[in-house]
Parts: sequence; structure tokens; C-alpha cells
Amino acid sequence: MLVKYRCCPVWQDEVTRKETWEGTHVPGRIAAVSIVEAIAADLRSRVFSGELGSGEALTETDVASTYEVARPTAKASIEKLVAEGLLDRGTHKTARVVDLGPESVRDIYLARAYLESEVLRRLASGRTVPAGAVQANKDIAAVKSGAPLDVVEPDMRFHTSLIDAVGNTRISKMYRSLVGEVRLCMSRVQSLHLLDTALIQAEHQRLLELIEEGRGDEAARLLDVHLGRARERLVAAMGGEAGPEAQLPSDLVAE
Repeated sequence: MLVKYRCCPVWQDEVTRKETWEGTHVPGRIAAVSIVEAIAADLRSRVFSGELGSGEALTETDVASTYEVARPTAKASIEKLVAEGLLDRGTHKTARVVDLGPESVRDIYLARAYLESEVLRRLASGRTVPAGAVQANKDIAAVKSGAPLDVVEPDMRFHTSLIDAVGNTRISKMYRSLVGEVRLCMSRVQSLHLLDTALIQAEHQRLLELIEEGRGDEAARLLDVHLGRARERLVAAMGGEAGPEAQLPSDLVAE
């Protein structure tokens, strides 16, 4: 259910801190955003947090009333999330929060694995360790307590930093077409406590080391383990039958 929200200052003066949903945070900078973008960002965060649960309906009327905006503005905000794969909307039907089933989870993780594994090989061939990924992993290590979802932003930033380091605009664009669904999966993994933060950070660190050592194939194999464990544990949590990857051990940290 949507809860009534008062129109906040970010929509009145259209200025906010630049903290994008892709997981990139630029401290101290501000950027103008439209009312549509601001509403979409708020709806997006509520989907990621689970406040708006799987299958929940978002009508244009409800969104317009909740955020005190016109229906065309509400419609445009909804359509942004439909395009990102966070809402599902058939022809002449009400938009609903996507229901992540086991096969959808597998599709999302396998799609990103195909892209990320090749990126790791290319980075390793040049021994290119992205500074953004290094910092993101330090930020994960710094998450000692607090909400499980605190890990999602630096985790997402780690992976997008690897993708962007290749310097190919189209590859980055392809990956970002998955980001909404990827982050939704990450949010589910963290909210259900399916992975230990120390394990995530340790495997990230090893990936960076393998890149620096030029061992691309080993990095790609570790990525398969890293993503496969999360994928199959989430599949089981969504009511599916987990594959053997769910129980893959790690010699980097004891779970």
C-alpha cells in the first residue's frame, strides 16, 4: 500500500544530492532533477527496501495522490520503473512490482555473469584494477553493523566499477539495462540474510588480486562461484530448488 507523502523540498526546488540508483555516489555534488525523476527514485528505493512488495499494484491515481502531482507525472514515473524492469505492466493493465520467481532470478544472474566474466578477463589482461572497485570494497568492509541493505550500494558500485573500467560505452549501457533487476536481487539476498558480508568482501578482494596478477580465467571462475552461491540461495528463498552452487565452500572466510 502506498503511504501518503507530503511534497518534499527536492521536488519544490528540484535540487538534490547526486546519488544515482546505479549505485554511484558523488559526495558533495548537487544536481537538478525533475519531479518525475524524484518520484521514480523514491518509488525505486521503496521497491528495493521491500516496502513495496512483489505483486503490489501502483496505479497512476494512487501515485498522483501520494506525491500530490498530476496523473501524467505519476504515469511518467511509473513508466521509468517499468523500463528498468522493477514494475511489470501489460497493455491497459495496472503496473505491479515484479514478482521475482526462481527462473527470473537465474536469468538475471546468468546475464550479468556473461558480461562480468569477460570484463574480468579483459581487465586482467592489462592488469587494470579500478580504483572505484577498490574503494567500494573498502566501504563494504566498513559495514560492521546496521541494516543489511547498507551492503547493497557499495556491492553494486563494486561491480559497476569493474564494468566501466573497460571503457566501452555499449558494454556499460548493456549492464545498466540490468542494474534495476540486479539491485532488486541483491536487496532480497541481503534482507533475507543469505550471504555473510565478510564473504562478499573477501571474494571481491580476491577478484581484485587476480586482476592485478593477470589471472583472468581464475577471476572468471571465482566470479562464477561468487554469483552462483547468491543466485541459488535466492532461488531457494523464492520457492525453487537450489542448485549445488548454493553450498559451494570458500577457503577465504568461514561462513
